[in-house]
Amino acid sequence: MTHPAETFRALHVKGNPFILGNIWDRGSALMLQNLGAKALATSSAALAFTLGRPDGEIGRDESLAHAQDILSVTRLPVQGDFENGFGDDPETCAQTVRLAAEIGLAGICIEDIIAGFGDCYDFDLAVERIRAASAAARALPHDFVLTARADGVMTEHYNTDEALRRLLAFEAAGADCLYAPMLPDMAAIKRVVAATTAPVNVLAAGRFTKHSVADYGQAGVARLSLGSALARVTHAAIHDAANGMFGTGDLGLLGGAISGDIVDNLLKQQ
Repeated sequence: MTHPAETFRALHVKGNPFILGNIWDRGSALMLQNLGAKALATSSAALAFTLGRPDGEIGRDESLAHAQDILSVTRLPVQGDFENGFGDDPETCAQTVRLAAEIGLAGICIEDIIAGFGDCYDFDLAVERIRAASAAARALPHDFVLTARADGVMTEHYNTDEALRRLLAFEAAGADCLYAPMLPDMAAIKRVVAATTAPVNVLAAGRFTKHSVADYGQAGVARLSLGSALARVTHAAIHDAANGMFGTGDLGLLGGAISGDIVDNLLKQQ
């Protein structure tokens, strides 16, 4: 029987991107699965929203329990959005990999951002963290896909040159997939793809939703993830409908609701 991580790895093909559907509960997981997703991922921000907390306040035990909940209802490979690996030191990142694999996740992503501070780890420590996580993944009895993230462009702590420097070092340290969210433009994405061998993930959010999946394929991208974008679309509907209802008394947005029968059918495990 093929392990979910092997299925997940096979989806990563340069120039033929698949959409990694970031979800936040059983219902959103089942809906995306039954609407055609090939793989799913948790979203730390989206999970925090559902729990009434800001992003960054979900710990490792809670994230693992949430991932297990998702795994209990889907047949698809699932990646864990595990922030900075839930600790600063390399061994903590390695242990996070082992725990994620133990519950059946196909992979996780690890950021180079210090939790609670928003600052980036020093270059050498950032690389050592990925090296330790990769070593733990390779020591497993089955496949496991490790995505290494260089988040400093998105958080405005460094530029594209430094992001590429880090991604190249992460690749050399054993990362299976590379991810620098919110690079300046498509030219920067193409530059990263051209300079690296490992598959590259792009965040489909903000200005990058103006490009099509085909556009990203032409750029050589292997994977598109949603982050918290789909969850925020859902929250936008709540926000806009509530402003109408409680502000002007306009109930119009409620008339565009999806049929309950459609939702019921999408929640049936197929």
